[in-house]
Amino acid sequence: MRLTRVTLFFLALIIGFGFYRLFDFLLDDIEAQTFQATEEVMVDTAHVMAGMIENELKEGKEQDIRLLRGAFSRAQSHTLEAKIHKHTKTRIGLNAYLTDSKGIVIFDSDNGRREGQDLSGYNDVLRTLNGGYGARSSREDDNNPDSSILYVAAPVKSDDTIIAVLTIYKPQADVLNFITDRRRDILTAILSIGGGVILLTGAVFIWLFQPIGRLTCYARSISKGERLPIPSLGKGKEVNTLGKALHNMRETLEGRRYVENYVSTLTHELKSPMAAIKGAAELLEEDMPADKRQRFLTNIQRETARSESLIKDLLRLVELERKPHLEHKRSINLTRLCHEITNECSHRLIVKNLSLKCTFQESIHITGDTMMLRLALINLLDNAIGFSPNDKVIMFKLKKSNTHVQVSITDQGLGLPDYAKKRVFEHFYSLTRPGSDQKGTGLGLPLVREAIKLHGGEVSLENHPSGGCVATILIPHSGS
Repeated sequence: MRLTRVTLFFLALIIGFGFYRLFDFLLDDIEAQTFQATEEVMVDTAHVMAGMIENELKEGKEQDIRLLRGAFSRAQSHTLEAKIHKHTKTRIGLNAYLTDSKGIVIFDSDNGRREGQDLSGYNDVLRTLNGGYGARSSREDDNNPDSSILYVAAPVKSDDTIIAVLTIYKPQADVLNFITDRRRDILTAILSIGGGVILLTGAVFIWLFQPIGRLTCYARSISKGERLPIPSLGKGKEVNTLGKALHNMRETLEGRRYVENYVSTLTHELKSPMAAIKGAAELLEEDMPADKRQRFLTNIQRETARSESLIKDLLRLVELERKPHLEHKRSINLTRLCHEITNECSHRLIVKNLSLKCTFQESIHITGDTMMLRLALINLLDNAIGFSPNDKVIMFKLKKSNTHVQVSITDQGLGLPDYAKKRVFEHFYSLTRPGSDQKGTGLGLPLVREAIKLHGGEVSLENHPSGGCVATILIPHSGS
């Protein structure tokens, strides 16, 4: 899933960068648009006010600015409570000054503080006197960017001659609150949309790639020879179709491998007993003493029994290996099952005069398949009996820890030779029983391993420090 996480990270990074660029553009654009809209209104206002005073100034009353002074005085005395986009406006933020044809201020609505000043060098006055569009933005305090004031001028004409310039001005701080609000709204919207897109993308990745990750683990388990059930893949049609196709492919390939592998192996393993039977049968056609004839008949019976046992064990092993999981699980009293197995094997112990020392913890229960566990335990006990010299002791123990149930069977035989330690669980691998030239089918321990694996456990066969072998089974309490 590392590729999924990397892809999701880069996708989130790209989306985040895109929204950051959008946010940056919108923030810059909202400020520019707000000031542009304010300036556009100020242009109209300046020209309307200039037109209102043109008649007064045309009559030569250049110093008679009572109209402007009275208008601003009355307006500034008004009580305002205008609610504009979450803000309440309580005072007039618009002022004006009037300059003569030389750029000298003859009226300033801001308590006359600019009156008498020469503003002919400022863009609003200079450009208007020259017949252009006059406007500027200047700071009252050079160190404070929020102290900027926007100035927009309009010409006052007599016929076609500019006789004065009317400039209206407004602090940019008056509109900063609106800009701040709009920025906050834009930021909230972008974060909400961006977060939603990232969450939705993440959800889609999880919905799609988590099942693919489970299928990847499932495929890896197949390559390791594990038989896990097909994982839960949610409700997605495509991924479930892929999962079923993978499961069917696995069953098909495994079926082919099983047939090829086991037919080949069974053919090889049956060659020896068939050859022995054939040879004995041919010899029986000749005249021979009765004791010799009986010996050949015994060989035929022994090899026939071995062939039957081989086929029976192979069929059991194939059945176990084809099971992906336990199909019929129930609560098993493992203590009672171990007692039953010791009783079933008692006759074999008597033949070799072996003693079986049992140490079973009482009332141990697990969940599993009784027949499989019986088969596994009988095989291990049969091995211990088969590889134990006469007159020895076999230890059979059952105990429970916090997490597992442990079964151990220890014999006092010769132990495993070094060359066999890594091969004892291979199919058809077997060792000669002590005191004879006979071998087992080589399928007993693979049967045990498959049965225990289906219960979620593990089995091991190792040499005991004091001699002999110890077979150990560990099964989780849940039994699966």
